[in-house]
This record gives sequence, C-alpha cells and structure tokens, in this order.
Amino acid sequence: MVLDIQNNGGVRTITFNRPKVFNSFNQAMAMALQEELDACATDDSVRCVVLTGAGKAFCAGQDLAEATDPNGPELKSIVAKHYNPIIEKIRNLEKPVIAAVNGVAAGAGANIALACDIVFAKESASFIQAFSKIGLIPDSGGTFFLPRLIGAQKAMALMMTGDKVSAAEAEKLNMIYKVLGEETFEEEVTAFAGKLALMPTRGLGLTKKAINQSFTNDLTQQLAVEEELQAEAGQTHDFNEGTSAFLEKRKPEFTGK
Repeated sequence: MVLDIQNNGGVRTITFNRPKVFNSFNQAMAMALQEELDACATDDSVRCVVLTGAGKAFCAGQDLAEATDPNGPELKSIVAKHYNPIIEKIRNLEKPVIAAVNGVAAGAGANIALACDIVFAKESASFIQAFSKIGLIPDSGGTFFLPRLIGAQKAMALMMTGDKVSAAEAEKLNMIYKVLGEETFEEEVTAFAGKLALMPTRGLGLTKKAINQSFTNDLTQQLAVEEELQAEAGQTHDFNEGTSAFLEKRKPEFTGK
C-alpha cells in the first residue's frame, strides 16, 4: 500500500508509505495520490487534507531506480503524467491542503510540499532542491512557487547549489509557515487541521481560488476576482450561519457548504 489514508473529524490524512526508499515517488504512488486528491475534491465529508510521510522522511522525490530503468517511463512522461497533475490537483482543490513535513523533503518531494497551502515542518526536517546534483532542473512547480515564496535570487541559489535548508532556516526565509517541536509535531498539526475542518470550507476554498488567480492578475483584474468570489461566498450556508451566530452572540456551527 503506497499510501496510507486516515479520516478523522473532517480531516483526511494522506501518508506517503514507501519508508524503505524515503517515500520516493514511483508511478504507482503518483497515480494513487492523484486518485486520492480527486476523491477529496468530491467527498463533502473531507474538509481539510494533510500530506505527510511514513518513517523518517516526508518524500525524497522521484525514485531514481524507476527513472533510470530502460523499460520505465521517460522523464518527460514522469513530469507530465505524474507530477504536473498532482500540483494542479493540490492547487485546484477548493479545500485547505497542509503539508506536514516530518523529515527530509527533497526534489519533487520538496516542491509538492511547497505547493500546499500551509507547510509545517518538524525541527529535524529539511528541504533540498536536489535536481542540480544529477543535472536536472526543478520540476513539480518548484520554479513557480519557490521564487514567489523567498525571492528569485535565494531561490536561484538554492536550486543551483542543491544546498540543504533546515526547517528553522526555511521558516526564517518564509518558505514554510511554521516549525514545530519533535514531540508535539503530530499533535499540533492534528489540532490545526481540525480547526480548519470546522471552518466555512466553501469560503476557504474561494480564498484559495482568489490567491491562485492573484499570481497572474494585475490589481484591477484581482479586484474583479474578489468581487465575483465574494458574491459567491455570500450565497453559502456558512455565510448565513456566520452572520446569524455573530448577531445572536453564539458560536457558529459551519457545515462546509
């Protein structure tokens, strides 16, 4: 089983489950993750998604044994059919996606984490743009997200050198949201994900949609996007519940619709 799936209170945790090879991706795991992200998109009971890894690593990127197998998929096919759909599904999923980086995140593994909405990392975790070590370029959205997170020059340096970035340094660079302690990591991620799962899911999804569009819009275009999506959010059950609860001075009970 290349993925382990757990459901708890509206949170679906997807664990990369190839610990013997540091959860590196092969075709089976890539396709399984695509299918699971599709399932999360259509399952109303899922209101937050967490990606994490089994064992000591989050994900070491591509399984090079597969990539160098003469009978295996070519690099172009691996990027086009394995990784690009994963990144697009993460970004287009109108629900929060959290990366819980429990260990090393290298290559495509690092960039899948950075494509998520919110990234937590254990103190012992690290991020490596490992592609230059084998003469490749960063894929899986790395050349898109990393420069936007930390700036072009720092991103370029990390991509060209392949230097390891500690969790603490990643937080300082604004590459990730927060570093968590070794002992409290799972507990804190679970609590945070659970909090998001109780919030107005449609509104969170529309917020994500607006941020996605902001990457390519100018101000006038983005203001129009906000106008359109705010009108859509105003038609949701959770908007009515939130405003009613505020006026009635009670805690809202959101349903995600």
